[in-house]
Amino acid sequence: MTDPAIDVVHPSSARVWNYLLGGKDNFAVDRELGEALRLANPGIAAVAQAQRRFLRQAVTLLAGEMGVRQFLDIGTGLPTADNTHEVAQRTAPDSRIVYVDNDPLVLSHARALLTSSAVGKTAYVDSNVEDPERILSEAARTLDFSKPVALTMIGILGNVADYGEARSIVERLLAAVPSGSYLAVSDGTSTSAQSVESQRVASEGGHPYNLRTPEEIAGYFDGLELLEPGVVPTSLWRPEPGTQPAALDVYCAVASKP
Repeated sequence: MTDPAIDVVHPSSARVWNYLLGGKDNFAVDRELGEALRLANPGIAAVAQAQRRFLRQAVTLLAGEMGVRQFLDIGTGLPTADNTHEVAQRTAPDSRIVYVDNDPLVLSHARALLTSSAVGKTAYVDSNVEDPERILSEAARTLDFSKPVALTMIGILGNVADYGEARSIVERLLAAVPSGSYLAVSDGTSTSAQSVESQRVASEGGHPYNLRTPEEIAGYFDGLELLEPGVVPTSLWRPEPGTQPAALDVYCAVASKP
């Protein structure tokens, strides 16, 4: 039986993305929008895959070479292979991870599946990205904000309608973490007619998503120190050796707080 808190009448961003990634945690309304998005922009499933790869690559780098032991993953989405805590704790078992989302289905899965290593810790915060103060207050039960934290915001800032407010959210989150913390962002861009068309389809389908320009994505990192290769198409962020992926309508970067 479906949890009555789960809306099966309107599409959910987490469930649509799950469908595009080949998952099964979605409903007819999500699959319908997912197919409409694929028709408008045939590369959208590749965007979803590129964002998951970027998350894995970024978390591996931060938990490994950069020595980060705390992660605040905002806009978690539905659990899939290589979730943030799995990637981080594979490198550093004592890592602490707080997931943030406000989809009841994500919460249901999180309670069942997001289990930590014996020496680390995993927690879940039910909150909207537009309430950073609540996110920080709840996350402080698990994370120590006097020590570096990696903020990961993958495919979530496009859900904030106003770009200025999206910038403000990032700034408020960064203000709460110390020097040596990191920000990783990946979000869709208006860099092709197909991408813009998929935005229109998403809005008409009841799930508005706001594309940014690459310059706007770069704006999230103002005042931070970008890691190589800077702000680039997500598919081109540290690609596997010997591969030549195509540039997609999604940009990303990782940067440190001085």
